[in-house]
Amino acid sequence: MLPVNYLELLFPDFALIVLGYVLCRFTPINRSVWQPVEQLVYYLLFPVLLFHSITRNPIQWGEASQLLGAGVLGGLLGVLLTYSLPHLPFLGSRIDARSYVGAAQVAFRFNSFIALALVSRLAGPDGLLYVSVLIGVSVPMVNVAAVWPMARGSEQHFLSHLLRNPLIISTVCALLFNAAGLKIPALLEAPVARIGAASIALGLMAAGAGLKLGALASNKLLAGELLLIRHAIQPLIAFTMIRLFNLNQPQAIALMAFSSLPTASSCYVLAVRMGYEGSFVASLISLSTMLGALSLPFGLWLIGI
Repeated sequence: MLPVNYLELLFPDFALIVLGYVLCRFTPINRSVWQPVEQLVYYLLFPVLLFHSITRNPIQWGEASQLLGAGVLGGLLGVLLTYSLPHLPFLGSRIDARSYVGAAQVAFRFNSFIALALVSRLAGPDGLLYVSVLIGVSVPMVNVAAVWPMARGSEQHFLSHLLRNPLIISTVCALLFNAAGLKIPALLEAPVARIGAASIALGLMAAGAGLKLGALASNKLLAGELLLIRHAIQPLIAFTMIRLFNLNQPQAIALMAFSSLPTASSCYVLAVRMGYEGSFVASLISLSTMLGALSLPFGLWLIGI
């Protein structure tokens, strides 16, 4: 395979992130505009994109089983490593407990917008299907892992938050729809596809509009630990899973891109909705978005792309 120009590969996605930042900071299209955009993407556009990506082609579960095994095991290892941070000798006692509970999700959640945009260019339709299935299976898992400690800490209802999550609803419906052998009617295919394309562009621009770094100073140790897991350890775990499960190239690209991504911009929405410190989480998301420009090439380099 020809060497990949990482700058050329990543530029379209990060250009949209920068555009969102510039528009929000230096034009009348400010934060008051982007907050509704985030809600539109999170509650409608992105769930439609997930549903369309999962249902557009029949899932060959036997063929995808190795990838799903690698993705689930790698994701669980990331969650367990994150949960172990407060119990580490010397370091654990220096972590503020409430900041940790609200921000822990940053280490194992992922930016699906970038995943779908990147893998579709790297591995074509096969890679897009693989990463969509991977997202579909992982979204419920990481949302459970994110919501559980926050619900315990804030005495809110765990199941009610999960059952109202639009990404989980969309994923479960899409998997059942696909398993039943159903297809989106031809008349609706084009509008649904256009909604999905809009979600990627708007989602990336909204991530840029939300960039903030000011709140990191008060929790530097915790920030460093969470971002180390997200951007260095997760790609190494993925590399191990690729070797262990002997994944083919489109599957390896899907898993590695998925594991090297910036964290999910919706971490902020979830933390604030459950009563935790939004500014710290927003700062982590911002720094993670920038670190993705390093971790994505690093992860792809590990697998020889």
